[in-house]
Amino acid sequence: MEFFAEIKNKDINKDRLKEKLSIARLPELCQSIDTVIHDNIDHGEIYCLWGDFKINREELSDGVRFSLPHCPNALAWTITCDEGSNEIIIHCTIAKKQHDADFVESIEQFVADWQID
Repeated sequence: MEFFAEIKNKDINKDRLKEKLSIARLPELCQSIDTVIHDNIDHGEIYCLWGDFKINREELSDGVRFSLPHCPNALAWTITCDEGSNEIIIHCTIAKKQHDADFVESIEQFVADWQID
């Protein structure tokens, strides 16, 4: 399944976005992420609305991809900057075609909880 959100941001570029999107700053940027338990720049551990998870961080050409490698749903999300439209795109996926309504709702909330200025 795929989930999307867009954030209008007039003052962002891909380099600034990548700088902001560190594991250490995730609780500031997303209300669904409560705590960073461990941060080693490109991997760590967080506590979020679904519990405690290992997290990986990978820089992309226009942003950053995060993944939860031990998540049973293979949850991953990318946050990229479309400099032409001044939009930040959040794209989240799970490795299932369907899921129960409560879990789908929690992912929709997760995607909506991102605030990047």
